[in-house]
Formats: sequence, C-alpha cells, structure tokens
Amino acid sequence: MKYSVLASGSSGNALYVETERSRILVDAGLSGKQLENLLRSIDVDPSTLQAILVTHEHSDHVKGLGVFARRYRLPVYMNEATWENLPSGVGQIPPEQQHVFATLATLELEDLTVESFPISHDAAEPMGFCFHHDGARLGLVTDTGYINRRILEKVAGCDALIFESNHDVNMLRMGRYPWNVKRRILSDVGHLSNEDAGWALTEILRGNGEDIFLAHLSQDNNLTELAHLTVKGVLQEQGLRVGQDVRLWETHPDRPTPLATLEKKHRLL
Repeated sequence: MKYSVLASGSSGNALYVETERSRILVDAGLSGKQLENLLRSIDVDPSTLQAILVTHEHSDHVKGLGVFARRYRLPVYMNEATWENLPSGVGQIPPEQQHVFATLATLELEDLTVESFPISHDAAEPMGFCFHHDGARLGLVTDTGYINRRILEKVAGCDALIFESNHDVNMLRMGRYPWNVKRRILSDVGHLSNEDAGWALTEILRGNGEDIFLAHLSQDNNLTELAHLTVKGVLQEQGLRVGQDVRLWETHPDRPTPLATLEKKHRLL
C-alpha cells in the first residue's frame, strides 16, 4: 500500500491511497485544479483514480468534490447523513456515482479493505477510516474533539496513522478567535490538541516503528515545531523512543507528503 497526505489543514484536506489494483482519494477539500496538481506532483494521473471516500461534509473536506467527481466520473462513498448535508456548492453528483458507505461498515475496493468508524466532530455523522491491504494497516483520525475507546480499538495496531494534532491550547486561548469559536474547538465535537493527541497515541502505539503523520494543524493556533515537540514529549514520558519505536512526520496545507510505501511492521527487539 502506498499513500500521501496531499493536503491537511483548515484550508483543505485530501489523502491518496494506492494498492496494486486500487487508487482512491479520501476527501476533496481543495479546488479540482489544486487536487489535480497535487496528485500530479506525486506522479499520479488523476484519470487513474477509481473512487472518492468522504469523512464528513465540511467545506475543507468537500470543496472540490463535485467538480472532481463529475470530471473523472468517479464513484463517491459516504454515509447517508453526510450525503444529506453536503453544502450546495458541491453541486449535483450524478445518481449512478452516489454510494452509501455506512458508519461501522466495511467497504471492499478491489484489493483494498476500508473500515469506517464514528468520530466526534460538529458534522452530521463524521467518520474515520482504517485501510487494510496485504496485512498492513493505515489509520485516518482527524476532525475529532476527543478519542474514545472505540476509536482506540479501531486504530490500535495500525502500521501508520494520520492523526489530528490541531492546536496548542495556550495559543488558542490567547489568540484572535472569538470565544464562541474557541469554545467549539476546545469542545468534545471540536478538534484535538497537541497534548491530547500525544496522550491518545500512547494508548494506540505499540512501539513497532509506526509512522505518525501529525495532521490538520491550525495555521493560527499551532506551529509545526510545537506540535512535534509536544507530542514527542508525551510519547517519551511514556517510554516510547521517537525516531526508533515510533516516527513522527509533518503534513502541510499546500503540498503533499512524499508517496510512502506501507508494509506490515514487525515488533522491534
């Protein structure tokens, strides 16, 4: 399995996942042109995609969905509540391209298996995903206000995780956002802080050399270096050696991570 976080942040989100027989896009939160350019920058021809999966209906996840799906005649998968709450700007997606992928269901796309699970965000019915191929597992958990036991169980044992580390609490509290927005972000249906991300990861990771991509960083209330240092500090407090037992990686709002190959990790001695 190969994957690249094409873009991550409040300005737009998209993930590319590839196997020998399947190529999919997860979320389409940038313009159609931007999505094409991002895919081509990792040497992927957009016309070779086979499907789009959607986590939830917020614009930073569906901005280019309609344009991209119609242009390439791609089947689109999301749960019923997300279909019902898509913003009007997405436009009409032809009925033959509309597919329901229910929460807590499993979707088979050629040789790629996708599990969906509920997360906690102020959307109609937001989902996270776990991708399975040839024994390897990739988890996607962003746009959630907290991590509950079900999420932990779904992504425990993943070989790589794209995991939310949205904000630094002090930066958010002292920042320019109005209080109602701050309260939303800090709530159980908002976004995960750097410190909370670190503590959640201590319950998920097994120290098998997992790759963790810190995702959906706020451009106003976080810094890449701060997210990395905070999460690293929590992990190391719990005895995980960052760089050996686990590796932390950056994501970006405007450029993709290098196309990485994911194989099943073996326990480090």
